Amino acid sequence: MNFIWFLLIGLCAGWLAGQIVKGGSFGLVGNLIVGVIGALLGGFIFDLLNIAAYGRLGSLVTALVGAIVLLLLLRSLKR
Repeated sequence: MNFIWFLLIGLCAGWLAGQIVKGGSFGLVGNLIVGVIGALLGGFIFDLLNIAAYGRLGSLVTALVGAIVLLLLLRSLKR
């Protein structure tokens, strides 16, 4: 069940990041991939900064921050 929540949070985070970073949406599957990778990246960033996020909302915020950073990195590499 935790894996399903992880995928749902990743999907939401990828979609939200695509809305925040205009032109950063990759469709349903792409948003899921960006969200899941963003969740891992966000966890790494939050760990480096000693920030703790609890619960599903904290997981969503962590994944969203990571997905935004990932989309900005992808956009800078694309140019």
